Amino acid sequence: MRKSIATVCLSGTLTEKLTAASRAGFEGVEIFENDLLASPLAPEEIAARTADLGLRIDLYQPMRDIEAVPEETFARNLRRARHKFELMRRLGADTVLVCSSVAPQAVDDDALAAEQLSRLADLAQESGIRVAYEALAWGRHVSTYDHAWRIVEAADHPALGTCLDSFHILSRGSDPKGIEDIPGEKIFFLQLADAPLMAMDVLQWSRHYRCFPGQGGFDVAGLLRHVLSAGYEGPLSLEVFNDVFRQADAGRTALDGLRSLLALEENAGVSPLPAPVVPSGVAFAELATSDPEPVGELLTALGFTRTARHHGKPVDLWEQGGARVLVNTGTAGRRSDTTLAAVGLETADPAASARRAEALLAPALPKRRGAQDVPLESIAAPDGTEVLFCATGRPELPSWTDDFAYAAGSGPAELDGVVTVIDHLALTQPWHQFDESVLFHRTVLGLSPHDTVELADPYGLFRSRALSASSDGPRLVLNLAPAPQEDGGTRARHVAFAVDDIVAAVRRFRAAGAGLLHIPVNYYDDLEARFEFAEGELETYRELGILYDRDERGGEFRHCYTETVGRVFFEFVQRSGGYTGFGAANAPIRLAAQRR
Repeated sequence: MRKSIATVCLSGTLTEKLTAASRAGFEGVEIFENDLLASPLAPEEIAARTADLGLRIDLYQPMRDIEAVPEETFARNLRRARHKFELMRRLGADTVLVCSSVAPQAVDDDALAAEQLSRLADLAQESGIRVAYEALAWGRHVSTYDHAWRIVEAADHPALGTCLDSFHILSRGSDPKGIEDIPGEKIFFLQLADAPLMAMDVLQWSRHYRCFPGQGGFDVAGLLRHVLSAGYEGPLSLEVFNDVFRQADAGRTALDGLRSLLALEENAGVSPLPAPVVPSGVAFAELATSDPEPVGELLTALGFTRTARHHGKPVDLWEQGGARVLVNTGTAGRRSDTTLAAVGLETADPAASARRAEALLAPALPKRRGAQDVPLESIAAPDGTEVLFCATGRPELPSWTDDFAYAAGSGPAELDGVVTVIDHLALTQPWHQFDESVLFHRTVLGLSPHDTVELADPYGLFRSRALSASSDGPRLVLNLAPAPQEDGGTRARHVAFAVDDIVAAVRRFRAAGAGLLHIPVNYYDDLEARFEFAEGELETYRELGILYDRDERGGEFRHCYTETVGRVFFEFVQRSGGYTGFGAANAPIRLAAQRR
């Protein structure tokens, strides 16, 4: 289906917005009136620029407070409409959005509303324009889509139809199944937006917190299926009011929007994409550093062994159990701190994973590859993290480990140790890419998002959302941290390793000289009040700096953290009893300790 985006979704001038929409691959735009009024270009110039960019103006919006008003007010409204219709003629736009009235003088009279909208449609028809009437969720008298349709149906005018907006419908809890009773040819336009589920005034919710489909909590795909069942054949158009989008790079936002529509079509059964190949595990975490000594010392203290070196690049492989960490010094000229720069994900079919990523507009990364190197498919996540699709030690596929020369001719093998595998990876996100990253990892990688949580940081709120494939598959945690001038390391990323016995592991780490995060005594006093422990258990946690959580089903989570090296630290976790969380209740303690 044709894909369109409202200029109000994007930051910048009208020209910048049009350019961003075109480069992302949209075919049409909704021109938001304020963007046109602020533009130095004449309507004819805007029309020419839009056409040059391969875009069509699908909608001009909005016209407000038109219907169900006293006659003298309506006469002024018609005068205003004549000017707008002439403007639209110059723009080359043929559909105008009319929102249900919020004016104080509007009356609760459906017959009057239908009669005046019919007269407006008469005027529009003379200019070759269609009127799409939309129910605002906060409309004074018309606030639901079915009410708006009854008025349109009563007006019975060929140039008058309805506009359906997923936010206005779903935010009020209306049942979208009734959309199927509207003739498809009378649905003149469809606007799509998602939103997080919030308890607040619907107008403020709409103006500040809308997001692209798949980034919120609404069933936008279900609504789309009802619209298509009604026979709608127009464009899918995004209309999102969002404070972050208004400040973010327009090009990135437009690309994110198009990705959301491609995924929405897939979810609604409209257009197939290459099937997701859900990762089965984490093959490796790659650290980039200009100084490998501090991170090497820490990994050694944590029981890791440097087992191999890449045959053509300055990359070392460290292993323990089934956990692998690459330390890459080839970026020394570009990075001053140690950072988590890349993630290798195990997939059943790396080539199919790459095809899925390409279909969802994920940028493929060029690789500096030697003649003997194993070909690896890699893409860039929104935050710049490199994601590589891997097969490790499978005879039917080339293994990335073949690029590494092992000591004394030995091959890759799981080394004994207290660490078993990588449990999860936590990636701190730039403030304007959090929702984009959630959508990316959900759609491109096939991971399922958990609920968003907000955590108390000493200098603000720390927003976090986890995504996982299954109980034993890879887990990612996306964090949005506050950013004061001195962040105390809370914007660092971390790798969490699973252990079977965290007490034994921590004793071993400390004996080897690993610096572990100090946890205040007050925390353990609170634990004693909240939970019952076996004799001596809590004292051991207090001695070793181990944190503890228990879920409502009795699942338990024990974990601890290392000190930060550059912009990376490590976590050690022990799960039992089916615990699937990440110890969110302990995050404020960790954040405060890191700042100290």
